[in-house]
Formats: sequence, structure tokens, C-alpha cells
Amino acid sequence: MTSTPPRLRSLALAASVLFIGASGAVAAPALAGDAQGAAGAEPGVRAASGDAQGGEADRRQPNGVHMGDVRFATFNASLNRSEAGALVRDLSAPGNAQADAVAEIIQRANPDVLLINEFDYDADGQALRLFHDNYLAVPHGDAPAVEYPYRYAAPVNTGVPSGFDLNNDGRVAGGDDAWGFGLFSGQYGMAVYSKHPIDEAAIRTFRNFRWADMPGAMLPDDPSTPEPGDFYSFEELAQFPLSSKSHWDVPIRVSKNKTVHFLVSHPTPPTFDGPEDRNGTRNHDEIRFWADYVADAATSGYIVDDAGRAGGLRGGDLFVIAGDQNADPHDGDSTAGAIGQLLDHPRINTSSVPASEGGAEASALQGGINAEHAGDPAHDTADFSEPPGNLRVDYVLPSRQIRIVDSGVFWPNSDEPESRLTGAYPFPSSDHRLVWIDADVPGAKR
Repeated sequence: MTSTPPRLRSLALAASVLFIGASGAVAAPALAGDAQGAAGAEPGVRAASGDAQGGEADRRQPNGVHMGDVRFATFNASLNRSEAGALVRDLSAPGNAQADAVAEIIQRANPDVLLINEFDYDADGQALRLFHDNYLAVPHGDAPAVEYPYRYAAPVNTGVPSGFDLNNDGRVAGGDDAWGFGLFSGQYGMAVYSKHPIDEAAIRTFRNFRWADMPGAMLPDDPSTPEPGDFYSFEELAQFPLSSKSHWDVPIRVSKNKTVHFLVSHPTPPTFDGPEDRNGTRNHDEIRFWADYVADAATSGYIVDDAGRAGGLRGGDLFVIAGDQNADPHDGDSTAGAIGQLLDHPRINTSSVPASEGGAEASALQGGINAEHAGDPAHDTADFSEPPGNLRVDYVLPSRQIRIVDSGVFWPNSDEPESRLTGAYPFPSSDHRLVWIDADVPGAKR
């Protein structure tokens, strides 16, 4: 998150905005010469094909050496800014201190496939390219450069005005009345960087899927009326998107014969609302979306992507769900069972919980509400102020067929040199930590 006051840092995660007719995905393509656009996604603009050269977790820091076929990672890097165009300006030349810290963390973790949350979207893909060329592809001390020839970013719902008084404060104005919290369209966006080809023609996006179209949706309720699920008006629900940013299915060709669906999102935080729990219920259902998407055809049949294609994954498809889910299995403010929809899912491998020594140390040093938490602080992935304190909110969850060889959270102990990259508030990089897994993909041929 940004260097906003501590209690406001999580507010940025609420970004969610809908502009149904807009397009403008940006990608460095998986294959040179692929036609623009994807069957189930918003059309993309590409960089040149030669744009770049082509059980319990171990709690030590990653050294860049992979133990499995593919290292997947997620990182809410807080590369968001307060006005449109500011991130592009900051990345236009080397030397931005925050971007340097974020890039060095990524270089030291060295993931093959990476989701970055809170990365401001621009339709020309300048930020996507500049962060790669000026930061990731440039060594930082003894951290070697890392190159990602394949990249993807697309429009998100953050910052797009709804035209409605969504927070019921008597006026239509500001980020709270956008389809998802944001001060401008594209704020708090997402970006995917990959060393493996992206099957761009098969990407599916779900930015425009309506919340009310989810069977049994947990729509927020006005407790002052007898009608259920009536906090939002019929007119509002007729347009209201489920996704506060977007949900993307980005197929990654990890080998000659195997594709892994990288399922990425960033649900709204379950706070900054009232007794109707409008953000908590939305967070729950944004998480539920992937649980349904990877389930059987009867469960996922209601899902329709932005190109009109219905249904979820096929039964044998390989996938990895990644992102800041804004929900902890034990602590914090999320709706009961929200993240359990993924952690208890029969088709998801949760056998290894990423951990760090730094998370446990931070919890002990900070004390306060952290001492009351039920969860293991070694599993925390975010350094939040009170409330809610430090939580596990960032996840990399593969399908059951994929074996987790190793995993971790990039959170060094305070006596380690790399702790300068994570630090304390105001954070040099982000209040979130990079989470990674090393995965063995069954049947992959090199």
C-alpha cells in the first residue's frame, strides 16, 4: 500500500470501478504475431515481441534457486499513486526508491510467474514496460536483473464513477461512489509478469460480471428494513460488478505440453462500511468466485466472462490462484468462512503454508492486538496497523494435481540485510510481503 496514514492503508485495497464498455488490456504477447484480443478478455495492445530477452514451509528467505518446475508468486507491491499518470512518471527513469525496493525483492525471490497487486493501470502499458525495463531488468546490488518477456495488464473497476450514491451519504462523489474505491480509473490495478509464454488468445476477464448474477450472492442488507439484501437499490444492482478490480484467468504455457491457469484478483477489504457489511460481503463473494470457477460444471455454469463465454475451468485443468484476498483464516474483519472457501476446497492444494521468521518476529516485537491473534504469525503476509494487526491475506494456491515443493514469505528478520527492503512503517516497499511457491507441474515436458 502507499505511505498513507496507518489506518487508511487498507482503504486503498477497496478499489473497485465498473466501466462496461471500456477496453484496453496491455500485454507483451505470449507469441509474436498473435492476433490482438482474447476470446474471453478485453482486447490488448502489445509491446514488440523482442521487448525483452527471453508440509510446513521452510522459513528461510528465497535465494533465487528454484526447487520445482515453476515458482509462482504474488506481491501487493503498493505501486499505486494518488493521481493518474504519477506511476508512469515515477518509473520513467531509474532511481525511484520505492520501485527499487520492490524490484529488488522480486529479483531476490526470482519468481517465474508473478502477480503484482496495486499497480496502477494505464491503457498504453507504459508503467508495465517501464517497471520492467528500468527496475526489474537492472541489477540492485548483488541481486541480479530478472527479465519477463511476457506481461499482461487490463482495465480494472477501480476509480470508475458509478453515478450512484453507493455509500448512502446523500451525495454522489468521490472514490466511495465508484464501482470500487479509487480516485481515478485504473488506480490499484494488477499486472502479471511471466518468464513463460502467456496464451493471450485464451485469457478470460470477468470485470463486468454482475454481483447479483451469482446464485445465492451475499448481497448487503439494510438492517433497518424487513427485506433481505436491500442495501443497494434495484437500479444499482442492475449494474453493480462483483469484482472490485477484476478477475483474470491468464493461461501460462509452463512447458511444451502444459498450461497452468493463473487465476488472479484482489478482493476489496472487508472494512470501511457499516452494519450492512457491504465490503465484507463483497469480499466474501469475490473469493467465492474462484471457488466456484474451479469447481464442477454445475457449480460454475452461471459464470460469464467479458466476451460472453459461460462456465469455469474443466475438471482436469491445472491452475494457481494468486492475489491479495484481504481475508485471514483466523483473525481480522473478514466475513466468517471467506477464505475458507479456498483453503477448504477439495480441488485446491493447501498442504504447504508459506511462512517466514520475520513475520513471527514482527508480531512479537509489535505486540498489541497481534498477541491476541489465533493464527500463527509466521504465516502473516501483511504488516497492518491496529486494528486489525498483522494478517495472512496474500495467497498462492495451486490445484490439487500440482505438488508444492517449497514455499515462503519474503519477510526477513530485522538482523538480516534484506530487512531494509521490508522495514517498518512508512515502509520502503509495501506493507505486504511477497509470497511464493515452488511447484512441480505433473507431466510437464521441457
